[in-house]
Amino acid sequence: MMFKKKILLAIAVLTIAISACQKEVEYDSTAQYSIDTAIIHKFIAEKKLIGVKEHEGLFYQVIKPGTGTENIALVDTVEVNYTGRLLDGTVFDSSDGTPIKFVLESVIEGWQKGVPLIRQGGEIRLIVPSTMAYTNRPVGPIPANSPLDFTVDLVKVYKQIPKK
Repeated sequence: MMFKKKILLAIAVLTIAISACQKEVEYDSTAQYSIDTAIIHKFIAEKKLIGVKEHEGLFYQVIKPGTGTENIALVDTVEVNYTGRLLDGTVFDSSDGTPIKFVLESVIEGWQKGVPLIRQGGEIRLIVPSTMAYTNRPVGPIPANSPLDFTVDLVKVYKQIPKK
């Protein structure tokens, strides 16, 4: 009986040692972006989305440009209604009709680049490559390397007043 325990312990130690020596696969954002854009182009074609443009690697469709006059900066606070979906249509997050506020620089790069493309009162669809979202990290119900589809309604912009 003691011999079996020693064998099991040796196997456990060996397994831990081998797994500790394995190298983590390095993340290649350029290769992942190529994969994401192929997936996004297919998604756009299948959904027959019109008017989708690309800006600095982000895919977007302005639904309503808005009437505000202020340019939006990363330091500004925005108030939005939104829905976030995986490309299969699964909703992973939503404001559920209750606007939320946040400083634009505190969210994913896809939002940082996309929200300023409209003005207050506007609405935009952002199709975000994983390289501008959560990259190769799974986050809650979002699998690693997932392009994301957001509809964002920009309710209000609160300009950051420069400090003197």
